[in-house]
Amino acid sequence: MLVFILNAGSSSLKYQLMNPTTQNVLASGLVERIGIDGRLVHISNDSKTKLEITMPTHKEAIEKVLETLTTGDTKVIDSIEDIDSIGHRVVHGGEYFSKSVIVDQDVISKLEELIPLAPLHNPANILGMKICMDLMPNKENVAVFDTAFHQTMAPSSYMYALPFEDYEDHGIRKYGFHGTSHSFVSNEAVKLLNKKDSKVIVCHLGNGSSICAVRDGKSIDTSMGLTPLEGLMMGTRSGDIDAGVLSYLMSKKDMNAEEVVNYLNKKSGLLGISGISSDLREIIEAGEQGNERAELCIDMKCKRIKKYICSYAGMLEGVDAICFTAGIGENADLIREKVCSGLEFMGVELDREKNSIRNDENREINTQNSKTKIFVIPTNEEFVIAKDTYSLTKA
Repeated sequence: MLVFILNAGSSSLKYQLMNPTTQNVLASGLVERIGIDGRLVHISNDSKTKLEITMPTHKEAIEKVLETLTTGDTKVIDSIEDIDSIGHRVVHGGEYFSKSVIVDQDVISKLEELIPLAPLHNPANILGMKICMDLMPNKENVAVFDTAFHQTMAPSSYMYALPFEDYEDHGIRKYGFHGTSHSFVSNEAVKLLNKKDSKVIVCHLGNGSSICAVRDGKSIDTSMGLTPLEGLMMGTRSGDIDAGVLSYLMSKKDMNAEEVVNYLNKKSGLLGISGISSDLREIIEAGEQGNERAELCIDMKCKRIKKYICSYAGMLEGVDAICFTAGIGENADLIREKVCSGLEFMGVELDREKNSIRNDENREINTQNSKTKIFVIPTNEEFVIAKDTYSLTKA
């Protein structure tokens, strides 16, 4: 069984070809600058291939990817007929989709209705489906949603304190994102705990970051909201902010609504506070050299993570494990140390020596006496997509 995994963005797309029963990845890659000049980076057969080629639309980009998989030195399959099914990452499934589904016209129509909730992502996700259905008409396509894992939240967790009609008429509520990552990591944590009744907090910390409270394998709350802007301070996103700041910024900086939301999404967060970069690695390096704004940036990031952890510990009525994942969560030992420092009252005791180790394995970084486990678990969102696709399409 081979699943072609596609994550289509507005001017880029990521892909993998995976056997979901073995988790073996035959090939992976990234296409960028679609509609501009085109760039393809493809990894297969233990080598990396870079191609500069014109790709006016997503169709040409996907055609080139399929050609790369089936010809020349990059060949890993004889033809596209060797692909059994296609799994698509879809950012927003709204309230329509609480689990992955086989794509048909009804699914596409519902996703098109949801475009106002994810105007930057859903159109590209839908386009990827339509192109694959056109290029490989005899293959089934599966939509796997970032939001689906969080559909188990109770209304008391996902509702905003706005007039109820805004939820009924416009769907304004918390949806949450990074669902495939939170699902994968929390499931791995439950295996490590070897415990039926589990209380797990997953910290997905990357350029985009979110935290999720998971009880018995189900999301009960998460930090991102109607959009990915809510929650933690991120690479360029402000995260939680007083709503009054929006009108104040509009007045003081002569911005309209679209401009101020763009300001919060793309010019704030780590970039806005540090004035250096949205890349935490560069900020940590500057902090080590005494840059005060970099140090402030790191402190703000860690305090906000800690605030969510403490909040979710209360909601879960205890914590069995705190999990760190994604680029920052898996690699930034300083961040993990600062987040865990001061949580000893929750039974959290970090082993600094274990915390300094870096590898690609699931690992436990708490002391032997720690009542709460601390795990570093590399995320694998593509495997979740492949697994769900296989489950829905296997003969």
